[in-house]
Amino acid sequence: MSDESHRPAGWAGGRGRGWAGGRLRSPLGRREEQVITQAATPADPAPGGLDLAAPADLDLAPAELAPADFDLAPARPGTPPARPHTAPAPAPATRWRGQAERAGDLVAEWAPVAGRVLLGLVLAWFGYHELTSPGQWTGYVPVINEASQLAIVAVLVHGWVLFMLAVALIAGIAPRISAAIASVLLLEIVISLSVSGLSDTSMRDVGVLGLAVVLTGCRNQRLVLRN
Repeated sequence: MSDESHRPAGWAGGRGRGWAGGRLRSPLGRREEQVITQAATPADPAPGGLDLAAPADLDLAPAELAPADFDLAPARPGTPPARPHTAPAPAPATRWRGQAERAGDLVAEWAPVAGRVLLGLVLAWFGYHELTSPGQWTGYVPVINEASQLAIVAVLVHGWVLFMLAVALIAGIAPRISAAIASVLLLEIVISLSVSGLSDTSMRDVGVLGLAVVLTGCRNQRLVLRN
């Protein structure tokens, strides 16, 4: 008897039914292998490209879901729409403080202009009278005899310079340079008047001198034709 008579049924090509890799597989083994294969195969992604098996695709962090972004309360019939949240009205003290600060900024912006115009008016008044009535001002000329013709010429020159400085200050033509020249002239007047002693006139000129010095240091001024 040949060896084939002793081979089990289903033997073909040296392998019987259920034989794989040199071992006999039972139907129960094949079922377990199918289950393992299906578990190892990744599931098809859901429609839209979202992989439900990957938790990283779902950003469900509670911190990013702000309650203010969702209005889940059902609207009742006849209920008026909710008013938007508005900031509380400022306190009266804060409001007055803000108005005072704005007023201070406005004064700081326009005060140099007012001082410049007022100084220009003072210089224009003295310059005009020195030009129209030089004989009444020769007594203020130092060193030179007041009855001499040279004193009258000095008064006329002084009056002309004062008048030109007044025009430059009022018109805003080189206001800082004009204020500096006016400071020098006013200092000369104060010194000449103080030689004979302090008086009301000399103290008045000290105040005008202080205004001219302050205007010399003002960099940014309004209503200026040429800086």
